[in-house]
Amino acid sequence: MKMILIILALVLIIATLTPLIRRHEWWIRVFDFPRLQILIMGLLVFAVFFFLWDKQNIFEGITLVVLAAALLFQGYKILPHTFFAAKQVRGTSADTPGNTISLLIANVLMGNRNVQRFLAIVREADADVVLMLEPDQWWEEQVRELEVKYAYTVKKPLDNRYGMLLYSKFELVAPEIKFLLKEGIPSIHTEVKLPSGQLVRMHCLHPEPPSPTEADTSVNRDAELLIVGREVKNSEQPVIVAGDLNDVAWSYTTTLFQKTSGLLDPRIGRGMFNSYNAKHPLMRWPLDHLFHSEDFLLVRIARMPAFGSDHFPIYIKLSLNSNAENLQESPEEPDAEDKEFTADTLQKVEQKEEI
Repeated sequence: MKMILIILALVLIIATLTPLIRRHEWWIRVFDFPRLQILIMGLLVFAVFFFLWDKQNIFEGITLVVLAAALLFQGYKILPHTFFAAKQVRGTSADTPGNTISLLIANVLMGNRNVQRFLAIVREADADVVLMLEPDQWWEEQVRELEVKYAYTVKKPLDNRYGMLLYSKFELVAPEIKFLLKEGIPSIHTEVKLPSGQLVRMHCLHPEPPSPTEADTSVNRDAELLIVGREVKNSEQPVIVAGDLNDVAWSYTTTLFQKTSGLLDPRIGRGMFNSYNAKHPLMRWPLDHLFHSEDFLLVRIARMPAFGSDHFPIYIKLSLNSNAENLQESPEEPDAEDKEFTADTLQKVEQKEEI
């Protein structure tokens, strides 16, 4: 029994330390994801081990202390995405006419065929903008009825699980489909014209995840986020970046994206809003994101019901407010280590393109 506890403790310690290595290999980055699960399992192991350890055994004592430190670190990393942290984005109940925008972000899972349940969620949310991720041609055909209500569209259905459909009640100005780093991995970039006439710059992303079945490293994912982050930094327009980023909200690279872009995360101080995996309650984390500039206050954020996909849809409503920038603090600026990581990541992408 004690030996099993020691082995589990050592595994949890290693799982905590591994993502501190600033490398892109998938088997390192994968440990960014299950921080909550590691914390919960670690607390159980610690509780039992605490009552069984031999106080005369130095190794057991050190293991217990290091495990406690690992659990404190895991708690520290996820704390911002709990109710115990200060809200990064101020909330508002004011519905400013003509200056609010709501979005529904949904990874539909390409092979999922429960389209009627999805359409019911779209009707229930009644969002101004609907972003669908992973749609193939079948999905595009099945949801064409949305075009009655959503007059403005950008479509790139694909059969490789990286298709993208964007539907908007508001006018889309100069929309573009780009392949920032890899053919077959699209992103949508457009301006959205609010009823007030204000233009909002929107970037919709779905980079490759680091995994043995997708990408061996997180280089392309990290670089795509950093490229967009640099582009929107100091934008004169309000900015929204949304999508399935295949990264968790508390990872180093997501934090670096915020530092690079200056965008805010409305989930901080409100909860995790775990959007993946809808099919496995014990293995969930926040993969679907929306970041925005300081120009907005938050009206509402919610995780919508499941509809057969492995992702839950996320609904967010924002209000443009001329005083919002004075009410909210910007993310920290990148430090020397951050700049070095950014330069190294972008250099790796450039080297890939030259090969």
